[in-house]
Amino acid sequence: MTENHSMKPLTRAESELMNRLWDRSGQGVTINQLVELYAEPRPARTTIATLLKILEAKGYVEHRRVDGTGRTFVFSPLLTRERYVTCVLRDVKDTIFGSSVKKMLSFFVQNEDISDEELCEILELIAQ
Repeated sequence: MTENHSMKPLTRAESELMNRLWDRSGQGVTINQLVELYAEPRPARTTIATLLKILEAKGYVEHRRVDGTGRTFVFSPLLTRERYVTCVLRDVKDTIFGSSVKKMLSFFVQNEDISDEELCEILELIAQ
């Protein structure tokens, strides 16, 4: 997947599944293992399989056959969470805020409940 904005957006369900894949630190995960990572009531195995198929078509996930088995596949993310977030936020900045970091940050400062402690930490990051 390239750094341009051709990344297809993720739905909420796809994002939740990708988060579970990313949380596994790049280890391959089977469909059954993914189902177990959800709280009750867990989604159906077929639902997870469908989401994985969609994510694979979008270029977010790949699969490989587990050695010695005929039907077990292991799924892994093709990009890191950081790369995905970077691309999504860059796209939001460019399309919603006219490519202005200042406008984007101003929006969050004005519309989010940021504590004094968080604000100090942000200022320290900027100063670095």
